[in-house]
Amino acid sequence: MVSVLLLWSLLSGLDIVGPSSLPGPWAVARAFMRLVWDGGQSLLFEAALASMGRVAIAGALVFVVGVPLGILMGASPLTNAVLSPLVDPFRSAPVASLLSVLVMWFGIGEGMKISFLFLGAVVYLIPMVRDAIKAVPQTYWISAYDLGATQFEAVMKAVVPMAKPRIADAFVAAISIEWTYITVAEYVNAESGLGRIISDARRISAMDRIFATILVIIALALLTYRIMTEIKKRLYPWEVE
Repeated sequence: MVSVLLLWSLLSGLDIVGPSSLPGPWAVARAFMRLVWDGGQSLLFEAALASMGRVAIAGALVFVVGVPLGILMGASPLTNAVLSPLVDPFRSAPVASLLSVLVMWFGIGEGMKISFLFLGAVVYLIPMVRDAIKAVPQTYWISAYDLGATQFEAVMKAVVPMAKPRIADAFVAAISIEWTYITVAEYVNAESGLGRIISDARRISAMDRIFATILVIIALALLTYRIMTEIKKRLYPWEVE
């Protein structure tokens, strides 16, 4: 981190890269302070709350839809054979290209933004949950059946508990993916949000403000990741290396 900061300072301080392309750390710091508090209000705080709210809502939807569907695909070969061709290709597809389609379907309001974040993350979560279920050794299935469990009971009481740590990892990854898409989601008609700050700054070529906001997004993504991994460690302490 220190080496990156030193290199950044060197490139901008010696005008190797002009301020219109790479503002210096000091300029970004000043822009950050103006975003934190300027004219009696904190534009950055309001934008961060809006973006975190969208990520949280989309994340809840991703969990409610993606986890059960992934479990069903992992437990049922027939369901997996039917749904995999519909889900797996989207992991390699440029989800950002679907933005115009979502605008046509949901308009330019909050529904479109939440839908975009949801779609961008759920196509990763479902296959990861499916793979977590399929990775559970067959001995757990056999033991459950030997005890008289139905297929549903075997899945819910024997297989899913064993797969929970990997499912938790998958959900953490899905939320991280949402943060990578937040600026795209907020690019269209966002009244507030970190993506809106970047979009407005781009129009006036305020690179210092753009860099400051990007650093905030990275910090929030890392903070979210740290919090979620800590929760996972507390829920499944035997998984800690």
